[in-house]
Amino acid sequence: MRLNSTIVACALLLTLSSAGTATATHGRECATPSIDRLQQWLASGEGATEPATGSILVPKNRHQYTAKIKFLANDWHVMVVWLGNKFEAQADLSKSRGFWMTYRATDDLYVQLRPASHWSGGDKWVTKIPSSNGKLVRKFFSFHPDNWTTLPELGKPAYPLADALDDARGLVFVGKTPNELEFQGLKIDGYRPPCVY
Repeated sequence: MRLNSTIVACALLLTLSSAGTATATHGRECATPSIDRLQQWLASGEGATEPATGSILVPKNRHQYTAKIKFLANDWHVMVVWLGNKFEAQADLSKSRGFWMTYRATDDLYVQLRPASHWSGGDKWVTKIPSSNGKLVRKFFSFHPDNWTTLPELGKPAYPLADALDDARGLVFVGKTPNELEFQGLKIDGYRPPCVY
């Protein structure tokens, strides 16, 4: 499976089209749309999704945003969150326990932890994101190695999970079934994303 070319193209397009630096006071959201200071929630263009490409952030109310995307087919779909809010950035999550996520999903899916050193390809460490049956839930996903696995269809990474945590570039959500997804929170233990747009 090829999960890289469109993501890289999308990364370059958004990086070139963005200018300036957004600011935020301690503990607050960024000046541009974000969820828990994560500004780049992207439909990659891989798989039939709605929207097909670009940002999936939409206003939730006057001051908050939510991220919404639909996976439309029985084929691999890809949605990306850049942890450092730009493609070139990376985060050291080696001391993080994991992340809390507030979401709704109508079917199971997976999230890949993609390091900058091994960004391309589908052969990544994954953890399952269980269906919430369309209800909004808040769940903790641990970075302990026992909670991460590989998917035979996508391949096994040639590096340990610890290496992915050292230079984490993004969380990449993948699924092979139709799914209606919404994300309202994603807080990573011990990590505060920088506002860059």
